[in-house]
Parts: sequence; C-alpha cells; structure tokens
Amino acid sequence: MKKLALFLTLSFFSVNIYAYKNITLNSPNLKEIISISESNTTIPSATEKEPKNSSADWLIMVYMNGKSNIEPFALTDMNRFESIGSSSKVKIVVELGRPKGLDNDTTADGDWTGIRRYLVVKDNDMEKITSPVLMDLGDKDMGDWRQVSNFLQWAKTNYPAKKTMLILWDHGWGWLDPKKTSASLIDGRKEISIPGDKSISHDFVTGNYIKTNELHKIFEKTGKVDLYASMACFMQMAEISYQIKDYADIIVGSEEVVQLPSFNFEDFSSLMLANPEATASEAGIFLVDTFKEMYSRPEYSDMLEETKYGVQLSAIKASMMESFGKKLSAWAKAAMKVNDRNAMSKAKKDALRFEVGDDITDPKKEISFYGDIYDFVRIVNENLNKNISGSETLKASGIALQNFIDNKLVIKNVFHGKDRTGKDYSKTHGIAVHIPGKPGTLIEYEDTYGKLEFAKATNWEKFINYLKEIN
Repeated sequence: MKKLALFLTLSFFSVNIYAYKNITLNSPNLKEIISISESNTTIPSATEKEPKNSSADWLIMVYMNGKSNIEPFALTDMNRFESIGSSSKVKIVVELGRPKGLDNDTTADGDWTGIRRYLVVKDNDMEKITSPVLMDLGDKDMGDWRQVSNFLQWAKTNYPAKKTMLILWDHGWGWLDPKKTSASLIDGRKEISIPGDKSISHDFVTGNYIKTNELHKIFEKTGKVDLYASMACFMQMAEISYQIKDYADIIVGSEEVVQLPSFNFEDFSSLMLANPEATASEAGIFLVDTFKEMYSRPEYSDMLEETKYGVQLSAIKASMMESFGKKLSAWAKAAMKVNDRNAMSKAKKDALRFEVGDDITDPKKEISFYGDIYDFVRIVNENLNKNISGSETLKASGIALQNFIDNKLVIKNVFHGKDRTGKDYSKTHGIAVHIPGKPGTLIEYEDTYGKLEFAKATNWEKFINYLKEIN
C-alpha cells in the first residue's frame, strides 16, 4: 500500500504543476472589476512598514502554512494576492511560513525561512514578494492553533474592520487525526522530523498540526469571524463545520481534494475591492463563484479531465449546522429502525465518495469514507423497499433533509468535472460526512471521532457502526 504522504504529493503537486504552468490571471468577464481595483489610488505604498489604525470594511486574514511539500505554491499564491493588492476599504494581511530542505524546496524570493507577516500591496511581479514585511517571527510552529489565534489577534488589533475573514491555507485531511509517521531529512544544520499529513495546518518541520477538536480554540480569545474558508482538502464536512459553527457566519470549503492552483484569489480579491460593502454571504458566494469560473477555463478543464479529478466548493450558513445535525440524526435513527439493508448496501456502493485513497489503494473508490450525504440519502430513497414498515416515513425524512441542505444550509455549491470512476460532480450538494465504505485501510488515524462536537450532538457514530456491518 502506498504511503499517505505519497498520495498527497501526487494530488497536490505532480498532478497540479501543470496548472501553474498554464495559469491565466483574471477571468475575461471580470476585467471591468479588475480595472476598478487597479485604478484604486488608496493602496498603501510598498514602503509602509507599520499598520495604520483606520477602520476598513473588510479585513481578510490569510494563514498560509507553506512549511511543507507545497512551499512553491504558497509563494505563488502570495504573489497572486499581490497582483490585486489591498485598498483602504479592504485590507489583506498574510502570515506566510516556509521551510528549508523539504520535498519540493524552492529558493525563490531569496530563499528565506521561517514565518513573516505581510500587508498585501499591489505589484506586477509574479516572481517576487514586494509587500512590506511587518513582522519576522522566526521559525514558529504553524501547526499550533495558538499561532493562528495570535495572528488573528494581531491582525484585528492593527487593522480593525467592520467584517473579517480568515483563510486557513495548507494541506487538509477532513475531520480525522492521522497517526504520525516520520522520516529523517537533513537540511545542513539539523535533522528534521517530517510527519504524515494532518487534519489541517500541518507543519512538516515541527510535526505538529491543528486537530479538529482544537479548531474552535482559535477563536475563543479573538472572537468570531464573519467568513471562514479552508483552502485545504476535504474540509467542507459536517464534522468540521459543527466544530466552529459558533465562530463564523459563513463557512467555505471543499468536500473533495482542492486542486492547485487552489482558489481564484485574483478575481475574488478584485470583487472584494470593488464591493467592500459585501455581506459575509455575498463574499462567500464571490469565493465560490470565482472558483467555478477558474476551473471552467479550458486549461483547467483539460487538466481535470486528464488527471480524472472533479472539483467542488461550497458556502454554508454556520447557524444552520445545529438544525442540520438534528435532521441528520433523526434520519439515521429512522434508517436503522427500518433496516433496509439492500438500500443501504446500494448507497454504500454507489454514493459519490471523495479521493481519500488513489487508483492503486482504492481503484473503485469504494473504501473511501468521505461522501456527499445528499447523494447517499438520494440512493437510499431510490432503493427503499416499500413493503418494509416505516419506509415511507424514512423516505419523507430523507427528502426533508435534502431540502434543508439545498434551501437552508448551503447558500452556494459549485462543481466541475468527473472523478476517475466516471461519477459526475453534479452529484455534490455542498456538505460531506463520514460514511464508511468497504473494509480497508487507506490511512492510519486516531480513534477520536467520538470526541467531536458533531458526534456528541448527533450520535452519527452509531450509524457509522451500523453501516460497517452492511456489505
């Protein structure tokens, strides 16, 4: 079986380096908006070293953990932000970290190491970061939730704004906490322990990462944000969103692997600068819509077809997560009572699942344990035996859950392409959950599911164990 680290290297780097070679900045249909941002005369100069305590409409905070094998993409995305820059009404600040001596190490931008904080300013140089370095923090641990919290506190204090957004940028692994693996690597000074890939924000230098049940701690001292986005794989899961539902109004993320070049940062930034009065919902839709536009371009559509990937991104209302949990719990309870194992077996086999493994470890994507819950319920409903007592009630409960997802929980869901099994990503509806497939080990992870707030509130773990007994 391939190591998880190899899979992530393939899905994040080898597959997607093609995309960066062919990147087209800014979509043609947003040129007018882009010209507005380019003509903005209030963008801070590149010589500004200290933040100004003037209130903006939006503060966009990007925690860009490049201390891993995707360091080159972190630098590129920083330059993509700079292609648009900040304005007096929309401030973009970045905490950017990079390592030395890891896989895919790059000497770009002076080959500095550690962590720096920037106020993003506009420039036309896609090879060099010219934004002012506001702080050089040295080699801090970007896998520690406290570091994110410190960044938020610093940013909010120095750049007060009416609305705030946090983007966590890194590898992601959904709700689970993989067991650590290690390897030795010499960077000329010391031996570095490299971990396996983690839930989110894993620092390959320290071996640390932010666990799902630590995510809420980021906001306990700093307060909530209006918009939270994960630029990381698998993070649009009920298990993740439930953990932070009280700390953001809108949550943006992907059910699937996020292909690099990641998000459409150029057009999203342009829309924000042109519409500083945007609400959190509108800003979330900007991020989702521009993602769809980018991956619909021929160069990216061709890449997805060639690599047999689909992409998906959605924005959800955090305030709806508790009601979603109750409806899902009611449906699961009814499903176990009806116990139509044929319908459940069909759904386990045919539901749209996401790329936890690869074409060698899980060729038919039947072992993968992350799936779209709407699609799973759809297949159950289509295969229910009407002669089983309670089946009609279960079907009605399933329809009610689907309607809630479409009309209450998810404010925008976009998708493009098909996966390597031929399943179209139109089957996605914006929220994934842990749905066990066939028996098999794709990754070793800690037994922490029962500790998640989602598991405690919904008793979904009981349904997981029920599904495991069905072939």
